[in-house]
Amino acid sequence: MQLPQGLAYAMLAAVPPVTGLYSSFYPVVLYTLFGTSRHISIGTFAVISLMIGGVVVREVPDSMFPLNGTNITEQVISRDAKRVEVAVVLTTLVGIIQLVLGFLRFGFVAIYLSEPLVRGFTTAAAVHVFVSQLKYLLGVKTQRFSGLLSVVYSVIAVCRKITDTNVATLIVGLVCIVFLYGVKVVNERFKNKLPIPIPGEIIVVIVSTGVSYGLSLFENYSVAVVGEIPTGLLAPKLPDFSILPNLLTDAIAIAIVGFSIGISLAKIFALKYGYSVDGNQELIALGLCNFISSFFHTFAVTCSMSRSLVQESTGGKTQIAGFLASLLVLLVIVAIGFVFQPLPQTVLAAVIMVNLLGMFKQVRDIPALWKTSKIELAVWVVSFVASVLLGLDYGLLVAMAFAIVTVIYRTQRPKSVVLGHVPDTGLYCDIDEYEEATECSGIKIFQLNSSIYFANSELYVSTLKEKTGVDPTRLLAERKEQQKQMKKQRGTGQSSGQTRDAVAKLDMELGVTHELLETQKQEVTQKNGQLEEMEEEEALNPQLLCSTHSIILDFTPVNFIDSVGAKAIKAVIKEFAVINVKIVIAGCSRTLLSELNTMQFFSGAATPDLIFPTIHDAVLHCQQREALLNCPANQ
Repeated sequence: MQLPQGLAYAMLAAVPPVTGLYSSFYPVVLYTLFGTSRHISIGTFAVISLMIGGVVVREVPDSMFPLNGTNITEQVISRDAKRVEVAVVLTTLVGIIQLVLGFLRFGFVAIYLSEPLVRGFTTAAAVHVFVSQLKYLLGVKTQRFSGLLSVVYSVIAVCRKITDTNVATLIVGLVCIVFLYGVKVVNERFKNKLPIPIPGEIIVVIVSTGVSYGLSLFENYSVAVVGEIPTGLLAPKLPDFSILPNLLTDAIAIAIVGFSIGISLAKIFALKYGYSVDGNQELIALGLCNFISSFFHTFAVTCSMSRSLVQESTGGKTQIAGFLASLLVLLVIVAIGFVFQPLPQTVLAAVIMVNLLGMFKQVRDIPALWKTSKIELAVWVVSFVASVLLGLDYGLLVAMAFAIVTVIYRTQRPKSVVLGHVPDTGLYCDIDEYEEATECSGIKIFQLNSSIYFANSELYVSTLKEKTGVDPTRLLAERKEQQKQMKKQRGTGQSSGQTRDAVAKLDMELGVTHELLETQKQEVTQKNGQLEEMEEEEALNPQLLCSTHSIILDFTPVNFIDSVGAKAIKAVIKEFAVINVKIVIAGCSRTLLSELNTMQFFSGAATPDLIFPTIHDAVLHCQQREALLNCPANQ
């Protein structure tokens, strides 16, 4: 598989086929020495090759070498040599970036490329690869496009040239596709019965090369073939670093994508066979493979899923398996490379297209993600659409930016619940999900599944008031409204007093003494004043407006809190204290307590006695405190 895929993926990278063979030899040998995974197959890979091809064609477009006149062969050689220079410099830069990241212990960066993002990106890459091979399958000549809407332009170009289809080329390609697909189906269905998988790619390459040579497909039917494959290894050569600045952004994208694909597959095999892989060492190993090999005319590599699965299923248990495969590639390079010169390019296109089936099957993720996570589905779709329309480099940047936005969105829209006590246990669960969970009388237990920091501190406070139904601002406004009502009632009482004075005059006319009247008026006024004070106190009593006397903040999901979040919590404690509602905190980790101490949180209204290890402890404290306050001896 290294041999046909090396030849095929060189076409994707827009470099001569022999460059793919070099890339299937040198990096594999180096990975044997420095890699930690025992099962992955390092070498050429469709996605990375296509990304390299996009950069190479952008820097050395076909328009720089118009193939006309009598010296077409020389122009092709000059164009290919220039493109190899660009690919080699890009590979050198990719290796340097991976080495630097590895030495800086940046192996964790791969975790920021989530699985939906990577799968959407690789599916889009499969679309790019498939479209790029249509012209080889049909035997037409079109310009190679890169950048924005390159897929659309490529499809349009192929459709315009479809009437020029070479029938012999198309027949050979379709026969190879049918055969390779059949081999894949057989290998998959009978993988437990076959001692080794049927090597469909190498069979197709050997047979089609023989048929092409015997029937002279190139001379008689104008079927495009691989052409000259130089025999022997080239001497090492320093890359031309003059074009380095133009390639930095592309190199970063290729370095990260290549490493993420390699480490994800390495971890899968490591988990399956019970050993560990070092992410930083893998990054260094891949960097060395690309950096050192670039001096020997290779392009950037990573591991291939299809080759790795075959290497594992055929019994490969160490890096030596890949090393032995590289020796067979070396044999082709130094001795028998010329044998494959009649190989039709449409056969390599067929090999590439059939190997894309696994990537296209990732479309099945869409219905699965629809059922499990709409946000991850959005990441998959955005990654796919952006990478198809904008190109793989910009598409990856857009996908990563969108993934970061979804993380911010999730922190801004966390799930908030009010917890209730499950009878006969110390458990507290969401009252909306568990019917047996009941709220404790006079106590609200609030939980927000997020940390508290500058971006969501206001959200925390507003959600707390909404879920508990206790809003000090609203309650104070209601209190003021009742005060106004009391004043109105007091004014009405004064007019009633005037009426009583009129009645008193009538009593005097009837013989009631003035002294007796004054005494009665003073007694009535004193009683009315006492009643008004009692009514006003009742109107100002918050417990008559709010039945909640305590609120427990469950900090179990809180991983960290910053100074803005700490200030927001202190303000909440003070705000609720005005209406005689006590705020306590439960479930703080030691790290969180240390952060609160550092920020001098425990001062003023916030004191250490507000902290409890569990929700149950906080509930018992609040119940005991309320019982003591309501005890007749304390009233």
